[in-house]
Amino acid sequence: MTVESFAGQYVWHPAADDRQLARACVDVRAGRYLSAQEALRDCRQDFDLRAHRSLVLASEAADSDLAERWLDEEPGPEAALLWARVAMLRALRMAGTDDGRTGQLTRIAFTACERAAVMFPADPTPWVAQLALARLDGMRDPAPEGLMTGPPGPWRLFVRILRLDPWHREAHHRLLSYYFARNGGSASARWDVATFLSHRAPTTSPLRLLPLVALVEDYDPTVPLSLKVWEQPQWRKTALSIYHTWFPQVTDARFTPVLDLSYLAQALFLARCEFEARAVFTAMGPYASRMPWHAFGEPAEQLSRARRLCGLPVPAPS
Repeated sequence: MTVESFAGQYVWHPAADDRQLARACVDVRAGRYLSAQEALRDCRQDFDLRAHRSLVLASEAADSDLAERWLDEEPGPEAALLWARVAMLRALRMAGTDDGRTGQLTRIAFTACERAAVMFPADPTPWVAQLALARLDGMRDPAPEGLMTGPPGPWRLFVRILRLDPWHREAHHRLLSYYFARNGGSASARWDVATFLSHRAPTTSPLRLLPLVALVEDYDPTVPLSLKVWEQPQWRKTALSIYHTWFPQVTDARFTPVLDLSYLAQALFLARCEFEARAVFTAMGPYASRMPWHAFGEPAEQLSRARRLCGLPVPAPS
């Protein structure tokens, strides 16, 4: 990872400093898929990157017929994966609406995921896409031992993914999101799962951030002094521990892990660890993600406020 200096404007696109992905996104928006094929083929052995790239590309392709056209013209593992991701996004976007097509779109998405898994059996990404759909399919398997509340959920599918990649980042985040309040989960189950998943991960893993993700998910601005939660000793200690164990590994990353860095910077800032937060913001360069800042207000305003109070430059008012 090459740290880029802040040049006065935030870069919000999820491709961040992944130039190959950024170029592929431009081509997808123009209706071309060859660079997307190259971007996905080049990360066949890096499943976290393959998951990220396929999700970003699918978000660009979801409102067009590119995925269907690519699969029809040049069927292969990459085309099948993008189609699975696009079908997944369409089903998730339709969920929660009164549109009667939700069930049909969900079935299409599961079928697309199964096709992609057959075409590249070593890749966990199609199963991760199914995990994202689990809340629409009512998966309620018994929880494994080690969880106090024993929350049922898509555990068999999660275990299947772990056999292919035991520390798959998106898979862990998808499982945790199954228990988010907006998806019908309870606070007790959410915290049980976040604690269980983070504690079983290596100390140098970004999965140690999962409790900080749950903390943002539980933030309620209507509760008095809700922002003071991050100043509590346990959360200050958690954020500082991640800063000292995971953050030093970021320099070895192929691309800037913007979302993970954003959660860490936000937690450190609210915990009043401005020195450490400043270092994390600096490592992010100009790149930004809407979460976790969106949970606290308008993302650019919240990010700029945090950077300013850490003594860092912010974009000039437009």
